[in-house]
Amino acid sequence: QVQLVESGGGLVQAGDSLRLSCAASGRAFSSYAVGWFRQAPGKEREFVGHITWSGVNTYYLDSVKGRFTISRDNAKNTVYLQMNMLKPEDMAVYYCAAKRSARPGTTLNEYDYWGQGTQVTVSP
Repeated sequence: QVQLVESGGGLVQAGDSLRLSCAASGRAFSSYAVGWFRQAPGKEREFVGHITWSGVNTYYLDSVKGRFTISRDNAKNTVYLQMNMLKPEDMAVYYCAAKRSARPGTTLNEYDYWGQGTQVTVSP
């Protein structure tokens, strides 16, 4: 069993940066792919990006490419989402999710464990 806890959300202005963290329990976490998703009010939860178990490969939603970076520190059982040049349209609750597989995915139902989410608010 893996438990995920996101942190680092907050209120920022457009153009600012935030780094979200996803801390995990469980020794197997280092072998799991991890994804970040977000859900804005009134919208469906959407894929933002993912990282393989090794951290070598990442993949992003087109609208965040070049602005967001996912990394991981398996020694700390933590995955990060660095968000730069934030825009009002990035405002959402951000969730991390872990997949009991080394191979990541882009859809919600591929992931086995979810955190509770952290709110990111971006003012114009």
